[in-house]
Amino acid sequence: MSVRVEQTLDQLREEAARCTACELWRCATQTVFGEGPPDAHLMLVGEQPGDQEDKQGHPFVGPAGRVLDQALGLAEIDRSTVFATNAVKHFKYRMRGKRRIHQRPTVGELKACRRWLEAEVELISPDVTVALGATAAHSLLGRATPIGESRGRLLESPLFAAPVVVTVHPSSVLRQRDSEERRRALQELAADLRVAAAVVA
Repeated sequence: MSVRVEQTLDQLREEAARCTACELWRCATQTVFGEGPPDAHLMLVGEQPGDQEDKQGHPFVGPAGRVLDQALGLAEIDRSTVFATNAVKHFKYRMRGKRRIHQRPTVGELKACRRWLEAEVELISPDVTVALGATAAHSLLGRATPIGESRGRLLESPLFAAPVVVTVHPSSVLRQRDSEERRRALQELAADLRVAAAVVA
């Protein structure tokens, strides 16, 4: 990948850091832009930064990120080879005591942030994109997309050239009731990631 594209990603990251297109920037610590090699063949798109991502400024570094790392390992995908980002670049939350509790972004917030996702996809030009959760699927496919009937399949996007594989968000694995259900959910997430990996194999 050319140096020009790397510089453009840096420029986009700096521009996104000043984004005020919606109100989420007011309470977030910082913008969390995508990260990964500019020549990545596989792109992962989540919903939005979580508490730890907001504090550290990097995508998928919290508990859900650790689950994602496990699933990538099971799918034999090297995390360092993928570009990871989110549909929304600021953490949306409400306070519960001293804790910041995740809130789902609205359609308006998705639209306000789409220019950054579109720019990332255009510059990276991945062979395949993985939508991690319903919000990411909505952003990539331009419509509400139920996970159950869509997961693990290659879908065409009216917005982007690369096919999209829809799967659950890694945080859903953490919400399973017991260790056996968490193990099964992790294996299913890894299976969906293998579908995407097969495109670039």
